[in-house]
Amino acid sequence: MRLAFVKKRFSFHGGAELYLKTLLGALSKEGHDLHVFANSWADEPGIEFHKVDIIQAGSYMSVRSFSKNSAKTLRSEKFDCIVSFERTEYQDIYRAGEGCHRAWLELRGEIEPAHKKLSFKLNPLHRYMLSLEERIFENTPLIVANSKMVREQIHRYYGTSLEKIAVACNGVDLVKFSPDNRDRWRSGVRRSLDLSEHDKVILFVGSGFRRKGLEMIIRSLPDVKKAMRNEGIKALVVGKGESASYAQLAGRLGVGKDVMFLGPRSGIEKFYAASDLFVLPTIYDPFSNACLEAMASGLPVVTTRNNGAAEIVEDGREGFVISSITDSSELAGKIILSLNDAVNMGMRARAKAEEFSIDDAAQRFAALMGAQRI
Repeated sequence: MRLAFVKKRFSFHGGAELYLKTLLGALSKEGHDLHVFANSWADEPGIEFHKVDIIQAGSYMSVRSFSKNSAKTLRSEKFDCIVSFERTEYQDIYRAGEGCHRAWLELRGEIEPAHKKLSFKLNPLHRYMLSLEERIFENTPLIVANSKMVREQIHRYYGTSLEKIAVACNGVDLVKFSPDNRDRWRSGVRRSLDLSEHDKVILFVGSGFRRKGLEMIIRSLPDVKKAMRNEGIKALVVGKGESASYAQLAGRLGVGKDVMFLGPRSGIEKFYAASDLFVLPTIYDPFSNACLEAMASGLPVVTTRNNGAAEIVEDGREGFVISSITDSSELAGKIILSLNDAVNMGMRARAKAEEFSIDDAAQRFAALMGAQRI
């Protein structure tokens, strides 16, 4: 088959990118003719790339121009199936990897002041995104959500038939992310960060600290330290974001020396290996790849019900799912329970992650493509 894939920036440095790389690799072995429509890319053997121009004048124009121009370019050629990994207007299958924008705005409204919520209605980017989503969910033959949560949100907010929305969860590299990494890197990484072998280490990974709920972790730490008075409690923050205000908050709460802002780091698997627990109290995540990576690495996970990855976490087994995005006391309680049983919960987390290998995820998506073509 002659297949087209739409991805604004095509590289292999993130979870969605690895998913697409694995999918394309499997399709290439089957002899399919593969085309990628992107604005920028890293060349890959066996793939023909097509340039999609965008207007670099803010987020609104960038999103709008990529959607319009990709549709124009795709209509000029003939493909057996067109798959978009972006919010675009013209495709046979849309993978809703970024979730439902309307749901995200509603959840964000729970923590924003009134004037900020009003800006959601006036901001041209949000208005366009909502209009574009409506057209996507109405006109695209098949929607692929990466969690049941996203599937239900699309149905609830846009009235899209559930039969039109398939669920195909994300996948993880079970070799790269493994409990075996502890023997390789745990002691060395801890020494490099001046952490002892006895410290209890909480890991946060994510860019966009506000959306990912970093403030909740910091506010929970005094309660965690008080309850575990004989233990050293440290929180590692890995990812891109403005850390100054969070460092100030930690200082005011008396935990300034217990929160370490490491910035973006390569070799993230080493930091999973050095940690005891992964915590992501996110406001909204369609399906956090970091949660799945942590579980594959043998870490229990504490996250919120607004994370699609919460669907694979059973309370008290692989971690905990909290109901509130503002209650730091609830989060502290779940962190304490998790740290007290981290080894057993981490073993169960790894076993659960083994059901979601990246290869299996790609094969499931390829099967959906084949069914849609038929």
